Amino acid sequence: MEKYKEIERSIITSYKKKIWNNFVKGIQEFEMIQEGDKIAVCISGGKDSMLLAKCLQELQRHGKMKFDLIFLSMNPGYNEENVQKVVLNAKLLNIPLTMFETRIFNIVEGINDHPCYVCARMRRGYLYEKAKELGCNKIALGHHFDDVIETIMMGMLYGSQMQTMMPKVVSTSHHGMELIRPLYYVKESSIISWKEKNNLDFIQCACKVTENYKTCDNDKGKSKREEVKKLIKELRQVYDRVDMNIFRSAQNVNLDTIISYRSQRNGTRHHFLEDYNELLEKYKKENL
Repeated sequence: MEKYKEIERSIITSYKKKIWNNFVKGIQEFEMIQEGDKIAVCISGGKDSMLLAKCLQELQRHGKMKFDLIFLSMNPGYNEENVQKVVLNAKLLNIPLTMFETRIFNIVEGINDHPCYVCARMRRGYLYEKAKELGCNKIALGHHFDDVIETIMMGMLYGSQMQTMMPKVVSTSHHGMELIRPLYYVKESSIISWKEKNNLDFIQCACKVTENYKTCDNDKGKSKREEVKKLIKELRQVYDRVDMNIFRSAQNVNLDTIISYRSQRNGTRHHFLEDYNELLEKYKKENL
C-alpha cells in the first residue's frame, strides 16, 4: 500500500474518534459546507493544514454532498528549504498544490508593532483574493480546538474582551466569500499524535521573525499565545475538562449578567443600566 493511503486510512481507523468524528461534527454542527461549494484549502505547510487537506479529501470522496477542492499554498517568503519541504510533503500525501508567491515576509520584517497580526491579516487577504480569482466561494483554514480556547483566554487576559474564534465567518472585504474552520473540534494533541504515528515532518511557523526571535510574536521569546497555551496545560492538571469549559463559556453567555456588550454587525453598544430602572419598577409592581 502506498504511504499516502496508509496515512489516509489512519484518519478513519486509528484516529476515527479523536480526529475524524470531531472533524465531521464541526462540519455538520456549523453547516460549513453546502452542495456545490468550491473551497480553497489553505496549505501553510504545517501539520494542521496538511491534516485538514486529507480530511477534506476523505469527505469529498465519501460524503453525501458534492463540492470541489483547490489546495492553495501561498509562499509568503519562505526560504528554499521550507518551500521544498512543503512541496515534498504535499507529494507524499497526494495533495495537488496550487502555489503562488507574495512578498509578505519582506514587508512585515520592517514592522516592529505587532508584526504577526499584520502578517496574518495580509496572508488572509492574499488567500481570499487568489481563491476568488480561482472561482472559490470559501477558504478553509486549519485552526483547531486549542486555537479556539487560546483565543478566548487571550481576549480576556490581554485584550480585556470576551470573544472567540468563530467556526465560520462571512468576509466583509471580499464579497461572496466565507472562511471556514473544519478542525474546530479537533484537539492539537490528536494532530501531533497523528503526525508522529505516521512519521511525518512538517514546517513550523517558518517566518523571518521566528528565525530571529524564536517566537511568532516578535517579543524576544515571549509569545502571548505560548503563555496562554502553557497556562491551559497547567489548568488541565488540576481539572482535565477545563479546556471544554473554556470553550463552552463562549456558548453559554447570559446577557443579563453582562455589564456591557457590543454588536460589531450593527455597531451598537448596550449597558445593563439601560433598562435597569424599568426592570426594578416592574418587580416592584409585581410584589405589591
